[in-house]
Amino acid sequence: LKDRFDGASRVMMRNSDVEVPAQRNDAAPHRVPRRDRYSLQLRPHNPDHKSPGVKDLVYLEPSPGFCVKNPRLGIPGTLGRTCNDTSIGVDGCDLMCCGRGYRTETLSVVERCN
Repeated sequence: LKDRFDGASRVMMRNSDVEVPAQRNDAAPHRVPRRDRYSLQLRPHNPDHKSPGVKDLVYLEPSPGFCVKNPRLGIPGTLGRTCNDTSIGVDGCDLMCCGRGYRTETLSVVERCN
């Protein structure tokens, strides 16, 4: 799934491409195969790319950025958050700081032991 997500293609479609079949009220409605329910013509956003296949993961709009605070979309941003400078995951400083750079601090805490 991660490979499919990483390889997802941005596509375009016209509003006229969406045709929803009429619903029937028969006691035994005839089922329309899932692949035939909508006749969508998805075209690649970049004309140099090939059209997506049946199993390709596609998207219509890019996701909003998560680095900058956007209250309207409920995105808190990453400025001022604590990160892990040794991690290559989502909590790592390289990814979380969005290329802005980061400052490391070393704190020594003295606690009384019983």
